[in-house]
Amino acid sequence: MRVTFTVNGREVEADDVWEGESLLYVLRERLGLPGSKNACEQGECGSCTVRLDRVPVCACLVAAGQAQGREVETVEGLGEGDQLGDVQQAFLEAGAVQCGFCTPGLLVAADELLERNVRPTDADIREALSGNLCRCTGYEKILDAVRLAAARRDGTRDETKVG
Repeated sequence: MRVTFTVNGREVEADDVWEGESLLYVLRERLGLPGSKNACEQGECGSCTVRLDRVPVCACLVAAGQAQGREVETVEGLGEGDQLGDVQQAFLEAGAVQCGFCTPGLLVAADELLERNVRPTDADIREALSGNLCRCTGYEKILDAVRLAAARRDGTRDETKVG
């Protein structure tokens, strides 16, 4: 089957999609967007998190056909060209990127949180990122990065006192 949908603001088509093929597979293998990672294939780790019609989902659990006519945003869509998005920049500055496998899903989830809540509490951040597992960190630098991005988006808080 042919699936037509919008990815990061651009309409795309994927031909000869098998009905059981995941959105993750189509994004990575057919459309050349390797940012979303294939880790557990069971929706447990969050490494493949993308936004489907602005809602975070595990792309490994979404059949590609379900994306027909819908909007998908991947980690590649958070920045513009070579310019990092604000959440991406905050992760870099806070040292929240280690092996990088979980990072794309965390970035997408954090960006979604900050779009709907520019002043999240630590509990809000933890809840928004709860579907994303990281094996390399204790999460503190990840929380610092989200706090930093929130402070920058809010524009009224002192970045040095975030937390």
